[in-house]
Amino acid sequence: MIAKILIKRKFLKDKTNEIVSILNNLRFIAMEQTGYISGETLINHKNPSNKAVLCTWKTMEDWLTWKEKPERKKLDAMLEVFQVGPTEYEEYLMGTTFEGQ
Repeated sequence: MIAKILIKRKFLKDKTNEIVSILNNLRFIAMEQTGYISGETLINHKNPSNKAVLCTWKTMEDWLTWKEKPERKKLDAMLEVFQVGPTEYEEYLMGTTFEGQ
């Protein structure tokens, strides 16, 4: 089942070039991973320091494999230097079947 992942981060101001470079590198490497479908970066209209990435994977397992890869963790740690607070992850499955309900 298709997985949609929402990754939310709040960044320090005045570090846009560094942040965008790391986010682009993350996306470039993710595009080469098994199961990657797409990704987009969103900037909060009222507070541009708040950014979100919405990515789509063929399966939740594909996403979880990528989430734990050392190269992703390294880039994620580089982003954390510019963050205010922790990264928030929301992991969703597409569909209309509600298991367990």
